[in-house]
Amino acid sequence: MAEKQLKSDILAFLTERASAGLGPARAADITKQVKGKRPTVNRHLAAMVSKGSILQEGAGPTTSYRIAAPIAHVVALTETVQAPDKSSATVSLPWSAKALELRAQLESPIGTRTPVSYQRQFVDDYVPNQSSLLPMHLADALFTTGRAQGQQPASTYARKVLEQLLIDLSWHSSRLEGNRKSLLDTRELFAKGRSASDDEEASMLLNHKEAIEFMVDAVPEYGITVPVVRNIQSLLMQGLLDNPDSIGAIRKTVVNITDSVYMPTQIPTLLEEMLGIIIEKARHIKNSIEAAFFLWLNVAYLQPFEDGNKRTSRLCANLPLMLSNCAPLSFLDVERGDYALSVMGVYERLDVTMAVELFEWTYRRSIAKYKVILESMGAPDPFRAQYREHLGDAIRQVVNEGATFTEAVTALSLPAADQESFQAVLRRELQNLEPFNCARYRLAIGKTEGWIKSGRLM
Repeated sequence: MAEKQLKSDILAFLTERASAGLGPARAADITKQVKGKRPTVNRHLAAMVSKGSILQEGAGPTTSYRIAAPIAHVVALTETVQAPDKSSATVSLPWSAKALELRAQLESPIGTRTPVSYQRQFVDDYVPNQSSLLPMHLADALFTTGRAQGQQPASTYARKVLEQLLIDLSWHSSRLEGNRKSLLDTRELFAKGRSASDDEEASMLLNHKEAIEFMVDAVPEYGITVPVVRNIQSLLMQGLLDNPDSIGAIRKTVVNITDSVYMPTQIPTLLEEMLGIIIEKARHIKNSIEAAFFLWLNVAYLQPFEDGNKRTSRLCANLPLMLSNCAPLSFLDVERGDYALSVMGVYERLDVTMAVELFEWTYRRSIAKYKVILESMGAPDPFRAQYREHLGDAIRQVVNEGATFTEAVTALSLPAADQESFQAVLRRELQNLEPFNCARYRLAIGKTEGWIKSGRLM
């Protein structure tokens, strides 16, 4: 391959990733994409970094590269901060000096780091509402900023922003697992639904979508429980594990953490015991932001399942947020290297410094985004809010069960004074129901499409 062409291919690949909203790529991924030789690719990368056409992030095994072109939504996610030695380092969020020190320790050669195993005192020593992994003032501030006003049923906030939440959390969580599908791909995939041609990356995204929909339904009824957590993992990993018996089950196999000296416990009885303790303590934490942070880190640290532990931990972090109607946590714009090192700080050193800073940074972005979405919806209709669940029940009866409009309304036994108004709202919703907005009523896209093709039978 000509040297000039190889350079162009590298730049084209990194530009395409940035345009799709993806983060930086490692040298190994770039080499595979451009089909070049690793030494040659490394030489080009070094030359392009020195000329400023691309930017290097991280060091050691987490080194990655991104385009330096002024793409607004990419540049906005990066800031130049001063490391303790006063040299500039381009990172994806403004780490503190303490976090940069921890980062440097975690990026040291793996052979120089001391192997460690699971330390149950990280959970055992934690006393809900007395201990705090987040600084208490920060947890209180985020709760005040992120919580919806007024007394509302659990999951109300999540339901209101569900259309966007399904896209955001599914895509960002999958991207942290190395999923290469773009945001546009994800939107099109969700509009289309499952098909026999779905590859592993499509299945990962669709599994996230179904797991989030399950959470929105399960939280108001069950709260935070071990069965809910295990069902989340089973939905996330359906069709992705070689052994179907491991879906939702406490693992009985050895797991290893890539690029880490942390070795999770391999004792099934201990895994089951600790998962129960983690969930029980989370249930008793009054501040939902602290509970979200506690679940996120501890489920990942324990590694209770054969696979999908980090995915499960990210969705579990949303359980207490849904219960208290706080803005969801979608891990917006988090880079893979930053994420890996943040949790590795807990794995290897029981140090939450990087995790706290990453959590605050991305949750503030989530709060801002979903606040704008709520504001764009305007003031809520009091009548619609009063009969929200009844409206969903009636729509599901019509679309899923084939009930007539009259049968669906009659089955609800509404007060006579509200019958006419309810029917008007229901008729308008059924007339405007489409595959792209059916998730708010917990309807499957395929089922909705079939009902529409049949002529919107009412």
